[in-house]
Amino acid sequence: MYVGVLRASLFLSEPRSLKDKRRIVKSLIERLRNKFNLAAAEIGALDSWNNCELGIVCVSNEAAHSDRMMASAISFIENMGTVEITRVETEIIPV
Repeated sequence: MYVGVLRASLFLSEPRSLKDKRRIVKSLIERLRNKFNLAAAEIGALDSWNNCELGIVCVSNEAAHSDRMMASAISFIENMGTVEITRVETEIIPV
C-alpha cells in the first residue's frame, strides 16, 4: 500500500474577506474529493484572505497510481484559473 501526500500553497486573487476565501476553498476541496476521490483539507494560512495551504492525500496499491493522482490534482488546480499555485510538495510513502 502507498500513501501519496501533497502539500500545496495557493494564492487566491478573488477573495475580499475570509468568508469569500472559505467559500472558494470549500468549493475547491469538494471538487477535488468528487472528481479524484482524494482526501483534502485546508491546513495552513487560515487567517489570510489571499493565501491558502491545502493537504491532499491518496491511498493506492501502486506508487505510480498515487503519483498520477497527485499530478492530476495539481493540474486540476492550475487549470481553475482563479487560483495560483505558489509551492508544491509531494511524497509517496510505502506502508
